Amino acid sequence: MFSIKTEKIAWAGRTLSLETGKIARQADGAVVVRFGDTIVLCTVVFSKKIAADASFFPLTINYQERFYAAGKIPGGFLKREGKPSDREVLISRLIDRPIRPLFPSGFLNEVQIVCTVLSYSANDSPEIAAMIGASAALGISGIPFLGPIAACKVGYTKDDGYILNPTQASDLDLVVAGTRNGILMVESEACELPEDIMLEAVMFGFRSFQPVLDMIENLAKKAGKPRLQVVPFEEEYRETLKEIENFSIQKIRNTLRIRDKLERSECLEKAKDELFDEFGEKHAKVIIDSLFEHLLAREMRETLLQTRERIDGRKLDQIRSISCEIDFLPKVHGSALFTRGETQAIVVSTLGSSSDEQIIDDIVGDRKERFMLHYNFPPYATGETGRIGAPGRREIGHGKLAWRALNPILPSKDSFPYSVRIVSDVTGSNGSSSMATVCGASLSMMAAGIPLKAPVAGIAVGLIKSDSDYIVLSDIMGDEDHLGDMDFKVAGTEDGITALQMDIKIPSISEEILRVALDQARVGRLHILGVMQKTISRARNELNENAPRTHTLIIGKDKIRDLIGTGGKTIKEICERTKAKIDIDDNGVVSIFSPDKARVEEALQSVKTVCCPPDIGSVFTGRVTKITDFGAFVSIGSKEGLVHISNIANLKVSSVASVLHYGQEVRVKVIGIDEKDRIKLSMKDV
Repeated sequence: MFSIKTEKIAWAGRTLSLETGKIARQADGAVVVRFGDTIVLCTVVFSKKIAADASFFPLTINYQERFYAAGKIPGGFLKREGKPSDREVLISRLIDRPIRPLFPSGFLNEVQIVCTVLSYSANDSPEIAAMIGASAALGISGIPFLGPIAACKVGYTKDDGYILNPTQASDLDLVVAGTRNGILMVESEACELPEDIMLEAVMFGFRSFQPVLDMIENLAKKAGKPRLQVVPFEEEYRETLKEIENFSIQKIRNTLRIRDKLERSECLEKAKDELFDEFGEKHAKVIIDSLFEHLLAREMRETLLQTRERIDGRKLDQIRSISCEIDFLPKVHGSALFTRGETQAIVVSTLGSSSDEQIIDDIVGDRKERFMLHYNFPPYATGETGRIGAPGRREIGHGKLAWRALNPILPSKDSFPYSVRIVSDVTGSNGSSSMATVCGASLSMMAAGIPLKAPVAGIAVGLIKSDSDYIVLSDIMGDEDHLGDMDFKVAGTEDGITALQMDIKIPSISEEILRVALDQARVGRLHILGVMQKTISRARNELNENAPRTHTLIIGKDKIRDLIGTGGKTIKEICERTKAKIDIDDNGVVSIFSPDKARVEEALQSVKTVCCPPDIGSVFTGRVTKITDFGAFVSIGSKEGLVHISNIANLKVSSVASVLHYGQEVRVKVIGIDEKDRIKLSMKDV
């Protein structure tokens, strides 16, 4: 017989409750989280056997939003939820990142966590509920999880200070997660906030989620299953580790002195092959591989802590050499090639009209996004072969991080009515290609003439920590990321931070380490900005010659129908004739786009002709709609004017039909408007 257990607290002005024992009883752990009016079902199931070839911890997180949770029916042909949206992928990663470091090294059983949004309220964050629910479900499942973790959102304004789980937009959108002992994960977008405000925001969040940890622990005491006992990997294979160490340790030390990445990788692979040849008959390849990685990480970390010298010979806070190039692609709107060490990205900016905005349909609500950033990481970037297809979770996550870094410094739609798409193709990678994307995108947009508020640069900072010591590394390489304890990415302008993302591989880090990392990241960011500004320091005054030109005007709401015409006839005719793109919003704002400035002017005159009396002296391209003995009627937009026979040409015209014919395209000038609003046109005055 199942018994229902619950925990409930008041938190951030709402009720947060956890319930288990009622729904999804066959899962190893299942918790229903209610935060305000948002409800999320979080389940955990783990395989009771380890796969024979398991070489890593197979953890899968699936966050999924049901449209019924918001009282909606999905758009599209199928009318059902399909592949995960970018939002679902990003939240799945958000749940994964603070949880993954908290499983013991000897636990390789497959684990799947599924978080399903059953009821959605815009004011009550489902991602925070899902992170809390996943932690609670793990806590009662019997899995050897070193949690619990908790999470919250933090906002900030100058007037209100720090806000826990804000319901309205502010100068900061920050998610922080951690354990009782410290911080595990941070994700944020900010409006150029200084380091001290960002640090205090993180610590404010850490203090604020402590009551949530209490309630998760209380639920685990009531409903938790006995935890599976796991022997740490290094202890289980202690004797094998000694054998491998005696055989390979000197080769590992020699290899870690090689500064070139590809040469170092080749030597490591050769050392592994020799190890397999020696011990392959005694031990499984998976075991040899894992123990070799353990020795490699230990040796790299100990060497760094003792000598303070990095693999490539740099100082702890030294940035690799940087080169910036713009305008190297002749037919695009804006291009940049950003290279930092062995990491490189081609970043291209493309401008479009409001009809090019991305339409998003999810439980948050139908909306359009005018700024898009797409990040691609082909296998050749690391000298490997691999599948090329739809973007994976990592590519979506890195692209969104770069998007957050740049979004706060974009011009408003009122002042810059373009949609903007950035594409970053990573062509080389040895550490922090997402931050190279931020730098390249900033250069590319300024080269295109997009009036950014300020240039943005990004840097990744790492950590090596022992029981008694730690060092912070600026501009980390791939090996330092893979074998180290932290990947801390900071992006911003000279005035402050616009995006921050932190992931760690140890149970937690302290406020002191965070402060040192932020300070070191600031120095590095300013250095990179200085290098970038030698290439281009601000947006160009003119748009790139390949970019579309635009003109915006406001018409009366009562004129919108006239401009569109019956069945869209009028606006279609203008677009077809001028080859321009015209967008109209509900407030009467008309935006005209075309790569050709003359086409924009022609379309603008046509719109003005439809919506307001034409100015005397205006010139139009129109079509002859009627021939008479005394002249020809010519359409200009939705209106017609008369070209009198005397105004057709400088020479005397004896017959209108001998000069003009129906449907002929002619250039005309407005020379008068009589008291009955009849338009007088002239061909000879053009």
